[in-house]
Amino acid sequence: MLIYLFEWLEGLLGDDPARLMQYISFRAGVAVILSLIISMLFGGRIIRFLQKQQLGETVRDLGLDGQKKKQGTPTMGGIIIIMAIIIPCLLMADLSNVYIILMLITTIWMAAIGFLDDYYKVSRNNKEGLSGKFKILGQVGLGLLVALVMLMSEDIVVRMDVAKAEEAGFLEKQRVSEVEVVKIGEREVQKANYKTALTNVPFIKEGNNLDYARLLPLNKDLAQRYAWILFVPFVIFIVTAVSNAANLTDGLDGLATGVSGIIGAVLAVFAYVSGNAIAADYLNILYLPGTGELVIFAACFLGACLGFLWYNSFPASVFMGDTGSLTLGGIIAAMAILLRKELLIPIMCGIFVAENLSVIIQVTYFKYTKRKYGEGRRVFLMSPLHHHYQKKGMPEVKIVNRFWIVGILLAVFTIITLKLR
Repeated sequence: MLIYLFEWLEGLLGDDPARLMQYISFRAGVAVILSLIISMLFGGRIIRFLQKQQLGETVRDLGLDGQKKKQGTPTMGGIIIIMAIIIPCLLMADLSNVYIILMLITTIWMAAIGFLDDYYKVSRNNKEGLSGKFKILGQVGLGLLVALVMLMSEDIVVRMDVAKAEEAGFLEKQRVSEVEVVKIGEREVQKANYKTALTNVPFIKEGNNLDYARLLPLNKDLAQRYAWILFVPFVIFIVTAVSNAANLTDGLDGLATGVSGIIGAVLAVFAYVSGNAIAADYLNILYLPGTGELVIFAACFLGACLGFLWYNSFPASVFMGDTGSLTLGGIIAAMAILLRKELLIPIMCGIFVAENLSVIIQVTYFKYTKRKYGEGRRVFLMSPLHHHYQKKGMPEVKIVNRFWIVGILLAVFTIITLKLR
């Protein structure tokens, strides 16, 4: 929004201030600062409002140390995160950019689902909250929206070398822009925008792109036409899995917030290199015109997570609730998909994956042993995984700090996959 204001004021202020707003790095830096200020400025007031409304967490007795102290702590604090994402994004990002529009829709969509779930829990004394079917339906709906926009919007394209595109079997009708001659060093290369369900494959140097259409046992024309048969369900699965995994991770003070912030920083790096023609060409990844604006959104996301940690770090003054956790997971999934980096999610979101798998393994093994031996047995002392370490007597702060350290290691490894081929 401020971009348009500075363009309007260009005649009065001169070229320099207006030009400053064109730099993604400047707007991203301002966005982080604004997110932190909003979190700290309004966070305390929101917490006091939640306390006044008696919107406190009802903690189930899991037999864990320090659990009773959490009883009555205000929940639905995810409102702080959402405010700290949306407001700076509206101010600093290009609101005509399709990627920004889609991420704002994702944020509001998942926040609405999480808010309803928390509302039913705390206001109607319903421990189960919103029905699981409705939550899944909402996540599926978001995944469907993201997939369809990516497939149908002519603003979401991959800019490719024409010769390489033809060699890879792309059809003439997939080209949605005029061929442009670009000089790279001493050579001239023909470039054009293509409409395709293409994604980057990590650890591969040559042919490191996966076209979902190629996985279909059809000729090129039919495969491109029906690529959505694979692409849409895969996107729905990712959105649902990551948002639920973030929800499961939100069990200790600052755990989900810190891990999400780390992932947000990684996504900011990917958004920058994917939206920069020179960096994308050097790193041999897909150049995605317009994704540079996602650096602004990722900066808002990172600032919101850091700002929320001001109140959510141990001992937490507020819990994010499903309002926050489902939103964080949905944002991470949607951004990874838009940046064509969904195949890196198992590494980038390794903490989420481990938490999710621990629940799946625990439930599956318990049911199997109950059916076979007549009594259920467990692999972990308790799931999700962070509760297993709590049961072993590890202090909550140490568990969170170690999970953050692992998250940082996974983040660094995810970034170096750009060169590790």
